[in-house]
Amino acid sequence: MAHPSQLGFQDAASPVMEELLHFHDHALMIVFLISTLVLYIIVAMVSTKLTNKYILDSQEIEIIWTVLPAIILILIALPSLRILYLMDEINDPHLTIKAMGHQWYWSYEYTDYEDLGFDSYMIPTQDLAPGQFRLLEADHRMVIPVESPIRVLVSAEDVLHSWAVPALGVKMDAVPGRLNQTAFIASRPGVFYGQCSEICGANHSFMPIVVEAVPLEHFENWSSLMLEDA
Repeated sequence: MAHPSQLGFQDAASPVMEELLHFHDHALMIVFLISTLVLYIIVAMVSTKLTNKYILDSQEIEIIWTVLPAIILILIALPSLRILYLMDEINDPHLTIKAMGHQWYWSYEYTDYEDLGFDSYMIPTQDLAPGQFRLLEADHRMVIPVESPIRVLVSAEDVLHSWAVPALGVKMDAVPGRLNQTAFIASRPGVFYGQCSEICGANHSFMPIVVEAVPLEHFENWSSLMLEDA
């Protein structure tokens, strides 16, 4: 959950998000070192009084400023490609959920069950209970079992939407007429908030995503109650 004045990412709640945090730190360190080197060169050039008017070219310098950036790009590209392939990998999901974007709410369908689905609307500010978060609470949460591979099929009914939950490292575009998929594993119990991340009209800011990860036995009890009420 984000908090006021937060500068970094939310705490990771999935293995993919942990990998993204590590890659962020790795890339940021490379950027910091490059920025420090460039700043040092600029200061040195401005402050020095030594000049050499007779150097027209230098093979050594040209090799250095060609090879060094190539090495830096490789150091960034290899971990990035690894994470991209990791995010696309979907092996034997225990649960498949279809998330459909509408103007301006989400609907969820648990495809492994015969009749388990519901719409999820934002709770208006005046109806919030004490301790709930403005613009983030939904009347129905997407409940999942913790430490289980979850596949989410994402599409839209009307315009472009995007299903995103930062703590889980998930963001997938919802495109009308197209079925995209993503997968994640919630590594700890909790309630994780997200929002539509594609501008989709007047109430774009009012279609939150709430994912609740619970132990397997609690999920089974919840699904049984939902099926009884259906």
